[in-house]
Amino acid sequence: MSDVLKISQVNELNYEDFIGRFGNVIEHCSIVAAAVWRFRPFRDVHHLHQEICSFVDLLPETGKEGVLRLHPDLAGRLAELGSLTQESSAEQKAAGLDTMTPEEKQLLKDTNIKYRDKFGFPFVICARQNKKEAILKGIVERLEHSAEEELNIGIEEVKKICLLRLLSIVPDDK
Repeated sequence: MSDVLKISQVNELNYEDFIGRFGNVIEHCSIVAAAVWRFRPFRDVHHLHQEICSFVDLLPETGKEGVLRLHPDLAGRLAELGSLTQESSAEQKAAGLDTMTPEEKQLLKDTNIKYRDKFGFPFVICARQNKKEAILKGIVERLEHSAEEELNIGIEEVKKICLLRLLSIVPDDK
């Protein structure tokens, strides 16, 4: 199977293959792919994204927190160990997180800890739509938010990440 699929090919996938291809469009959350498979046929990649977003939106607060907890810290321990998913590794590199100075790494590490302690889940931002400076500024600013605000912002960032991951599998034919 080639890396890129047409929506017609997506619609022909059995559920095992669908989960295999789309199981990480939301980090470590293959249940989302397993759930939305039933909504085939998808009109296009945006319809697929809409169904994924609808599933996530219907999760209870604890489920949404769980989705966020499955994301790694940006430039955290997993990145240092080379243990990120292929998608997360590429996304963090695209944001320039692999070129941070020791001071920037320490700032991000410290704010990641504060963020996790305050909210109970990691800071999630669509790294491909931001550069390291915006990420460092964003985590500091978002530490001032309420837990409810951060849960909502984090889930919206997950949806952005999801769309970009989907588009890497099923390019937009529009």
